[in-house]
Amino acid sequence: MYQPLGVHRLIYRTRIASYVKAGLIDYAVKVFEEMTLSECRVFGIDYNRFIGVLIRHSRLDLAHHYYSKMAPLGFSLSSFTYSRFISGLCQTKEFMFIEKLLNDMDRLHCVPDIWAFNIYLNLLFRENREESALEVFGRMVERGREPDVVTFTIIIDGLCKMKKFDAAVQFWRNMLDKGIRPDNKACGALAIGLCDGGQVDLAYELVIGVISGGLSEVSTLVYNALISGFCRAGGIDKALAIVSFMSRTGCKPDLVTYNVLLNYCCNEFMFEEAVKLLKKMECSATEPDVYSYNQLLKAFCKANHPDKAYQFMVTKMVPKGFCDVVSYNTIIKAFCSISNNRRAYKLFEEMGRKGIAPDVVTFTIIIKAFLREGSSDIAKKLLDLMAGMGLLPDRIFYTTIIDHHCKSGKVEMAHNIFRDMVEKGITPDVVSYNALINGFCKSSRVGEVMHLYEEMLQRGSFPDEVTYKLIIGALVRENKLSDACGVWDQMMEKGLTLDRGISEMLINAIKS
Repeated sequence: MYQPLGVHRLIYRTRIASYVKAGLIDYAVKVFEEMTLSECRVFGIDYNRFIGVLIRHSRLDLAHHYYSKMAPLGFSLSSFTYSRFISGLCQTKEFMFIEKLLNDMDRLHCVPDIWAFNIYLNLLFRENREESALEVFGRMVERGREPDVVTFTIIIDGLCKMKKFDAAVQFWRNMLDKGIRPDNKACGALAIGLCDGGQVDLAYELVIGVISGGLSEVSTLVYNALISGFCRAGGIDKALAIVSFMSRTGCKPDLVTYNVLLNYCCNEFMFEEAVKLLKKMECSATEPDVYSYNQLLKAFCKANHPDKAYQFMVTKMVPKGFCDVVSYNTIIKAFCSISNNRRAYKLFEEMGRKGIAPDVVTFTIIIKAFLREGSSDIAKKLLDLMAGMGLLPDRIFYTTIIDHHCKSGKVEMAHNIFRDMVEKGITPDVVSYNALINGFCKSSRVGEVMHLYEEMLQRGSFPDEVTYKLIIGALVRENKLSDACGVWDQMMEKGLTLDRGISEMLINAIKS
């Protein structure tokens, strides 16, 4: 009797394997089910293999089903199959079942393979489950699963993104204490995270320390993060020192490196240095791109030299084919800011002749300028043109129109446009709310002001100091002092301060 059943088991296994090889998983499931119901003895290895197949083909529901049948039969998965199962469940974010598998593994005195552990850890941080991630990390280490450099990189990256820089630095130091050598990705996670958090000096100290200790394979990404961090902090000398250091280590500055430095020079109106840097790029193997040229264009405009900017665009950018809608928007905005709307409109027309299609930003800039000037007929013409081009307004566009109507005393029209924006699925921000609140305040419609304020809080668009100044001022003028004090209390709870003029108005009103 034993031999025929053994032969049957071999036949079942062969049929299942052939179906799997052909990609006919449903047929393989039928044969496996038939095998489990037959008199043929099924071993734990059969369940391990078949569950592994189901995981590989993303049939996790069936894998779950057959896994639930294993324990009553006295079977368990191997550590490798458990690891594959956990990895597969991470794709569908089935946290409860993953925890069940980990608890089952704990009872079997085994732990996931390091790659599965890292995949789960990464998922927890991505889903903002930082406490769960650290708890899982501690649990795995206790059970003997030693972390590797990938583990530490995931944790450092996750903590930095959650602004928990002290904890990230502690894990960095723990990694070094364990003798784990940081790689390029680990250095990148720490450098980018700390620099984005404004802790560039600490990032420099930790990362350069490791590089000086012999880490040779460091990408420009790491150096660029430090250079950008120092530029944002105003430490151009340190940024340039890093450029020299990276060149000495054989890592050549790339386009991003030059653009970061160019951006700093342009923001600081260091025109000579910016032009020199651009020429250096043109003479080197690193050719400037459209972003590089647009930075210098923006600098000319910020310095109120739109004519120079236009000349630069025509002589330097157009011949290289680097003139785009951003270039024109920058110069058009500069002319509008000095009330030279006619020149701005000519540039708008020039765009069309050169085949550069205006975008929503273009229309927002130029319509706002003509509305401010009082040329509503031209603004209306531009609105019709925009609609004819099929361009959909964005939040900034809506806010511009709402603000104009409020300042023109057409508050009801502004309110209708605001509601239209919401109905179209565009979420107002604090600037949008402030524009309409300002209109209602000027019209002494305090009821609508308070309704908008409550709506802001419900939508998660947090009021700023401007919002509170407008609301409290309106309430005081309407002699609603109790409401004004209540809003003031809410303002102080959020750590915001009321300006002197409004606070004195409120205090004097209360005294009188």
